[in-house]
Amino acid sequence: MTSLDVIELTMPSETLDDVDLRHVQLTCAPARSLSDDGSGGQCQTVVTRHGAVTVAVAGNPTSDPVILSYHDLGLNHVTNFQAFFLYPEMRNIVNNFCILHVNAPGQEEGARTLPEGYEYPTLDELADTLTSVKNHFHLRSFIGFGVGLGANVLSRYATKYPNDVDALVLVNCSSTPAGWIEWGYQKLNIRHLKSGTMTTGTVEYLLWHHFGKVEECNQDLVAVYRQHFEKALNATNLGLLVDSYIRRNDLNIVRELDPNKKKDVRMIRCPVLNMTANLSPHIEDTVTFNGRLDPTLSTWMKIQDCGLVIDESPGKVVEAFRLFLQGQGYALHNRTSSTISTINSTISSISNNANNDNDNNNTTTTTTAANNKDINITENPLNHPVA
Repeated sequence: MTSLDVIELTMPSETLDDVDLRHVQLTCAPARSLSDDGSGGQCQTVVTRHGAVTVAVAGNPTSDPVILSYHDLGLNHVTNFQAFFLYPEMRNIVNNFCILHVNAPGQEEGARTLPEGYEYPTLDELADTLTSVKNHFHLRSFIGFGVGLGANVLSRYATKYPNDVDALVLVNCSSTPAGWIEWGYQKLNIRHLKSGTMTTGTVEYLLWHHFGKVEECNQDLVAVYRQHFEKALNATNLGLLVDSYIRRNDLNIVRELDPNKKKDVRMIRCPVLNMTANLSPHIEDTVTFNGRLDPTLSTWMKIQDCGLVIDESPGKVVEAFRLFLQGQGYALHNRTSSTISTINSTISSISNNANNDNDNNNTTTTTTAANNKDINITENPLNHPVA
């Protein structure tokens, strides 16, 4: 009979020390607000041939590269861009650029009602006001960042003055005139707005314009914007802007692939990041717009699970914006090393696909950045580009 020695294995006991927690306070995240906190910069008035416009300036426009923003319907530089440019990941971009926020006439915070008989500028004339802004601040060129109406205005300016625009970041850009459905809804809204009345129907239309499928979007954010549209807008001034927007004409730009013919056609000649969201009502507009852009200079991007993309998914927009800027040669030094390696590899992927686009106009690439699989970057979503 063999005896077996039993060896008892014991793990060293872990000593758990009491931790004395002092000065611990429970804090709640501040509620989302559309009020001006002054972070957008100092406001200046620029006189143009089509009326005075208010421009908020943050940074030095004479020494730093410039990002110039233009807002959408029912919003201004505060309500459209303040939260986005305050997003923590945007700090690296903001610290390297001068930011100019341009407001359409009568749309700035606390704007007085425009005088009766005032002829509101057309979208082409709104684009021309940017020439006065450029001259006022002695800008050599700028990068445009526009949403909705603002994207259309910046596209017109870039088409007319190609040497003044280094690149465009456009959200929900339409390149065509208003359709009959849009025209009909907006004419009814305009009638109420010009009389100074903000109706429930107008508020619902504005929410649809910005969010699309409202019931699937962030309801807290929807509630904030609903309150803003109901109580904080100058209805008369907004009515004039909406009327100008639905009277917009076609951008009349074309996609010309023959290098020998490009110089003779009307087209956007700078790099364009063309963005939308999968819940947005403007997806088809961005696809049509993309089909009229030079495929070697344009990128179409649809972000999932949001409608008001720069508010609901700011992290994804900032990431795409940063990649786009680096692709244009701007050195943005992010302190997060893991993000830097991802950015460099993604930029390489985007550049390679752009170079191959002349041979295959239907190439689609999916970029995974920081394990974010719902950022889809598509060079050409159209099988038949719009001429």
